[in-house]
Amino acid sequence: MPTMTSLSSRFPLSIPSSRLWLAGMALLLLAGCASQGPIDESGRQSGQWERQQADVEAFDTWTLVGKTGLRTSEENISANLDWNQHPHYFRMLISGPFGGGRNVLEGREGRFSLSNSDGRFEAETPEALMEEQLGWALPVSAMPDWVRGLPGENGSYQIETDEFGFPSHLAQDGWEIDYRDWEKVDSLWLPRRLVMHYDDVRITLVVNQWQATGE
Repeated sequence: MPTMTSLSSRFPLSIPSSRLWLAGMALLLLAGCASQGPIDESGRQSGQWERQQADVEAFDTWTLVGKTGLRTSEENISANLDWNQHPHYFRMLISGPFGGGRNVLEGREGRFSLSNSDGRFEAETPEALMEEQLGWALPVSAMPDWVRGLPGENGSYQIETDEFGFPSHLAQDGWEIDYRDWEKVDSLWLPRRLVMHYDDVRITLVVNQWQATGE
């Protein structure tokens, strides 16, 4: 006579094992989410800036196209900016009301010139040149670093970071730089919007395009 065996005696671990498997999967998913960390609207995550900082420092040949605005106690104007940067050469095309037309600022190995409809002018620093010819000046010497989220090479500085470890505020040479937005360019996160303050001068830069360029 055959012996009847109940399902519970034949598979005594089936239900508990299923529960343990499901619980294990849930814990793995939770651990994965915890290790990923928070993400902002643009997709930035904690630790990304630290991992990419050396690559940002090496990113020294590029073209930036954007719009910049100047605000003081007396005026509020803006202009378009087309900026080509190399390690030993730069060229800024500033067009619109901000520059009173079309101005080309160039620097190569310590020599600086500004060209516009009035002629070609030279000075020892780009800031002095802009001040003499335009009546205002961008912090050109430090901006190649600042626009990438890095402190300038010269002078002490203080830097603050946001919840993701990205620079949020930089103070250097009397300037206060606030980083308001970021975008991913190829594999690098770079500033998309920053605001620079010096006394009563406020300069806003909005980057429409970052592009790596060849030497």
